[in-house]
Amino acid sequence: MDFSSNGKYLATCADDRTVRIWSTKDFLQREHRSMRANVELDHAILVRFSPDCRAFIVWLANGDTLRIFKMMKRDDGGYTFTATPEDFPKKHKAPIVNIGIADTGKFIMTASSDTTILIWNLKGQVLSTINTNHMNNTYAAISPCSRFVASCGFTPDVKVWEVCFGKKGDFQEVVRAFELKGHSAAVHFFAFSNDSRRMASVSKDGTWKLWDTDVEYKKQQDPYLLRTGRFEEASTVPCRLALSPDAQVLALASGSSIHLYNTRRGEKEECFEQVHGECISDLSFDITGRLLASCGDRAVRLFHNTPGYRAVVEEMQALLKRASNESTRQRLQQQLTQAQEALKNLGALKK
Repeated sequence: MDFSSNGKYLATCADDRTVRIWSTKDFLQREHRSMRANVELDHAILVRFSPDCRAFIVWLANGDTLRIFKMMKRDDGGYTFTATPEDFPKKHKAPIVNIGIADTGKFIMTASSDTTILIWNLKGQVLSTINTNHMNNTYAAISPCSRFVASCGFTPDVKVWEVCFGKKGDFQEVVRAFELKGHSAAVHFFAFSNDSRRMASVSKDGTWKLWDTDVEYKKQQDPYLLRTGRFEEASTVPCRLALSPDAQVLALASGSSIHLYNTRRGEKEECFEQVHGECISDLSFDITGRLLASCGDRAVRLFHNTPGYRAVVEEMQALLKRASNESTRQRLQQQLTQAQEALKNLGALKK
C-alpha cells in the first residue's frame, strides 16, 4: 500500500488482480469508497503513487517487471486507469523487495533480494546499477527528499547512496553517502522521517535505533545515534518498521502484532496483538502522522496514533516553560490543547 503525497488517497494492491484507490477523507466514516484499477493477466505485489498523484506504478508478480498506470479524472469526479502500452524491460534476476518513485519525479528505484538496486528513468531505461554488497537485500527505499537511496540486508548496517543530477536535471552518477553502523546483526528494515533528517532501523540483534542523518557526509561526518530501544521479537522473526513523519513515534510489526514506541524516551506505549489473520505485509503512517495503516490479509486496518499526540503534549509543555513572549505562548498552548482534546476524544488521555 502507499499514501499519495497530497494525503488524499491510499493505494492498495492484492492477489485479486486489482489496485484500489481509497479516499482518506472517508477513513473515519462508516462507508469506505474505493476506485478499482484492474491488472490484466497478472497481479501487483507492490504499488507506489507518482509525486503528482496522476499515476501509479506496480510490480507485476508473474511478469517480474514494472507497469505504469495513468489516472485520468472523469466528469463525474471519478477516475479511469490506463496502463501504458509497454511494461519496463525485465532486468532483475531475483525476487523484488521494494520499488519507489523519487518525489522529484526524476527516477524510479527497484531493488531485488540478491544485491541489486536499479535506478531507472521514467521511460524504462536503466540509469545506474548499485551492488549493495549486503550478501542479500531485505529492503531498500528512496528518501522523501529524493536525494538518497538506502538499503539493508544480511550485513549489520544500512547503506545510503546519493543519486546525483545536474543543474539541467540530467542524471550524473550514484555515489556512496554514509552508513548507519551500530547494529551487531542483520538489519531487517529501516525508514526515513518526512524531512529525511532522521532514520530508524530494526535489527536481528533485538534492537531498534533512531539516527540523526542531517550531517555533512561530504566532509566525512557520520550520522549520530540518538536512541536505542529493545525489541526482542526482532531476534527471532523478520519485522517491519514505520517512522511517523515527525520521527516522534516508531511502529514495529512482527507477525500479526504492532508495537508503538516513543522515540524520545525509547519506551513502548501501545501494543496491538493479532490485528491481521496473516503476517503484516505493510505498515505506514499517513502524511499527517495521525493514523497508522497496516495490511496483511484481505483488509487494511487503521489505528489512531495516540503516542504521537502524547509526544506533542510533552513537547509543547516543555516549550511553554521556556517561551519568552505571549504570542509564542498562545501558539504553543493552542497546539497543546488540540493534542489533549484529541487524546480525550479517543479515550487515551492519561490521568
